[in-house]
Amino acid sequence: MSSIVIFGASGRAGRAITTEARGRGHHVTAVVRNPGKHGDIAAEDVSVMQGDVTDAERMSSIVRGHDAVVHAVTPLNGPEQGFGDLDPEFFVKAADALLDGMAETGVPRLLVVGLFANLKDADGRLLMDDPAIFPAEIRPFAAAHTAGLDRLKAQNSVVDWLMLTPPALLEMGTPRTGRYQIGGETAPPVLAHLSYADLAVAMIDEIETPHHHRTRVSVFN
Repeated sequence: MSSIVIFGASGRAGRAITTEARGRGHHVTAVVRNPGKHGDIAAEDVSVMQGDVTDAERMSSIVRGHDAVVHAVTPLNGPEQGFGDLDPEFFVKAADALLDGMAETGVPRLLVVGLFANLKDADGRLLMDDPAIFPAEIRPFAAAHTAGLDRLKAQNSVVDWLMLTPPALLEMGTPRTGRYQIGGETAPPVLAHLSYADLAVAMIDEIETPHHHRTRVSVFN
């Protein structure tokens, strides 16, 4: 049994990963911004804690004593919220806080939920740079996410990180199959899909038996 910190445990991906981890006998520290709003997360083998994935000062105290960390945080609820309040450095700050805090406390494995927009098309161009595929109004969020990925790649950290990037069609409520495919930097076929439940399977698989190291891969059905 492992002890796993999940930042963003109240979100769709975070809840699915928490459920998968519990089902396999792992203990979860569920980190959310406002625990009072998410009392339903608490359960046997799940401890709820207030925290912020960009909080460098508290990071070591949050992750200390755990075996792995999952970063499933998004600073926005959706495009309808707009991007006026988006911190373009959010994912960079998160990467720095996580890598520094985990290195300091000896937590070895970091799993991050990626964004399909910075996968590449068949010509090697980022999907986010093609307005026919990716809406221009959402590009600030994609750029912020990409900056975080670039920071992970640039840091010469002892932390063994991996970003798992689902396709654009990420399905809520679709049953868990336990099956998925792993790709590389190129986007999967247009009709590729994945359930949050199977994204969680891939995440916990990589914690239990790491196969990919200090890289970003796509995951899809």
